[in-house]
Amino acid sequence: MARTVRLRSWALFIAPLWVSACASYAPNASMVGQSGDQIRVQLGEPGRIIPQERGQVIWVYPRGPYGFHTYFLYFDIHNKLVAYEQVLKSESFAKIVPGMTQYEVERHIGPSRIRYVLARERGEVHSYRFETPFCDWFQVEYTPTGVVRAVGFSVSPECRGGSWDLLEY
Repeated sequence: MARTVRLRSWALFIAPLWVSACASYAPNASMVGQSGDQIRVQLGEPGRIIPQERGQVIWVYPRGPYGFHTYFLYFDIHNKLVAYEQVLKSESFAKIVPGMTQYEVERHIGPSRIRYVLARERGEVHSYRFETPFCDWFQVEYTPTGVVRAVGFSVSPECRGGSWDLLEY
């Protein structure tokens, strides 16, 4: 009986902490309309801020060093959150085509934290993990001048028995 009471007490203490930790990982519908300051308290500092036309901005939240999610939060000219989306998805990847610059790619899917340099100074490959029932990740190959040479899907290292010893930025 005493053990049951202790377990319940422990669960009542831990549950709110667990829920609040999860709430700070991603935006949710209750955040729409809140100010940038309120969003910072809940989600932390954005990984990047992308200016838009007419004073609007996008805050970029890549999650985890090798995370499956990158959230774009869209703010109006009054610094109020008007919308958000998780951009690491097939629809976003389909917009990435050869000839785009790295800046243009990152305006669609955010920055990659998994990068490696190609031999003989041929450029870099940036990899993006995303939620999929398969063991794929999306990769973008850049020329040395930062222009997309090729895009495609590949098997991620954990499914090949490899390691994450890649050049990370």
